[in-house]
Amino acid sequence: MPQLGLLHRRAWAAFLGQLRRPPRPVCIRTVHSHSQVAEAVLTSQLKPRQEKSNFIIKTPKGTRDLSPQQMVVREKILDMVVSCFKRHGAKGLDTPAFELKEMLTEKYGEDSGLIYDLKDQGGELLSLRYDLTVPFARYLAMNKLRKMKRYHVGKVWRRESPTIVQGRYREFCQCDFDIAGQFDPMIPDAECLKIICEILSGLQLGDFLIKVNDRRILDGLFAVCGVPESKFHGICSSIDKLDKISWKDVRHEMVAKKGLAPEVADQIGDYVQCHGGVSLVEQMLQDPRLSQNKQALEGLGDLKLLFEYLTLFGIAEKISFDLSLARGLDYYTGVIYEAVLLQTPAQAEEEPLNVGSVAAGGRYDGLVGMFDPSGHKVPCVGLSIGVERIFSIVEQRMKAFGEKIRTTETQVFVATPQKNFLQERLKLIAELWDAGIKAELLYKNNPKLLTQLHYCENMGIPLVVIIGEQELMEGVITLRTVASREEVAIKRENLVAEIQKRLSES
Repeated sequence: MPQLGLLHRRAWAAFLGQLRRPPRPVCIRTVHSHSQVAEAVLTSQLKPRQEKSNFIIKTPKGTRDLSPQQMVVREKILDMVVSCFKRHGAKGLDTPAFELKEMLTEKYGEDSGLIYDLKDQGGELLSLRYDLTVPFARYLAMNKLRKMKRYHVGKVWRRESPTIVQGRYREFCQCDFDIAGQFDPMIPDAECLKIICEILSGLQLGDFLIKVNDRRILDGLFAVCGVPESKFHGICSSIDKLDKISWKDVRHEMVAKKGLAPEVADQIGDYVQCHGGVSLVEQMLQDPRLSQNKQALEGLGDLKLLFEYLTLFGIAEKISFDLSLARGLDYYTGVIYEAVLLQTPAQAEEEPLNVGSVAAGGRYDGLVGMFDPSGHKVPCVGLSIGVERIFSIVEQRMKAFGEKIRTTETQVFVATPQKNFLQERLKLIAELWDAGIKAELLYKNNPKLLTQLHYCENMGIPLVVIIGEQELMEGVITLRTVASREEVAIKRENLVAEIQKRLSES
């Protein structure tokens, strides 16, 4: 062995030892096998991509992106809705986008088939929330709350056939307001209807009508007409379609598909085609058949009281007692309501848009008890604003009238007419940001002044502050009003105050 240092001798010995060991073909084959597997996996991942030459980039069916212009409109609508909820004393709440599947089942009747179930990941069985009401009831029961006034804005998911032009989606936003707790009859219910009126009037969507009914009246009606109790929910779901299809088609569904006797269906038809004001409520209280049913009498008595409160709120003329209103969801137990826009002659270049109801809700006194182990009930009443449908209407009208929308809230633009002034612009814009002023600049070292001014005009930015060599020497800043193109020199130390004054006056 050659003369080597200690470390070199150890390395040499280790190398000779490796040579003396017998080969291990199993390990070599294993490594070879792993490389083949890796190559096969990689090939399988790449192959579909190569084959999909006609791959189309799009959003899933029943969903959509919202552009910056659309987001501005949407946020204005949401701000108006939420400010109304807060004006009525509601607290904000949020819940998970998905719930345990068992929490959602058997709460929605025939609509349960529209719930999105998530793939089992080896843990809990989960579903995307269908609405915001059931999660609210679960929250109350889980936290043992007996009283709460809350609002909730969030996305929900429904596996139905979407009609995008009518504002119907598989993923959409809901805005809910609910009052939970034991209170005197019809006071919270009347407030919910008042809130709907305030929101729809504030959004200036045109004339509207709120239909009201009571599930107890419907159940009493079914009973006196001879509908078997086991068919109540099914017949209720059919009646709920009267705003979409004719009575003839609804009658056919009840008789041919749900096995209802034709004469029973005809008796129901005599009632559900009635609608009116408080006078209809009084008429039904005198009806020889309905007046014999305890449930119907309770519902009619509450509706009469409700109309008294609505008159005091000054909104009774917006409310119609409509016996065809059914609200298909199983959890409703009392008063139910639905707001619809009334068709008006189309404005210039504006096509009539049928979007269905724009707000709805009702009383659900038994839902919280379904989650409570002791079955303790917490009476609840609430409403949901149809934001997506309202958005469709507002968006269509803005297109018809060619309204331009600002997508940013920038108040001031920091510009320069000269090169090598980036550092001064950065110092100036930092002053504006620190003062709470919304400001922008171009991300270029040496932008052209004309480019900067054109940007302000295109983005609707009202003010420009210009800093150059002359301004720097004189200790001033040029303040330009974009609309009038008027310019004035302002002392640097007075700039923030002057901008804030101008913004407060605009």
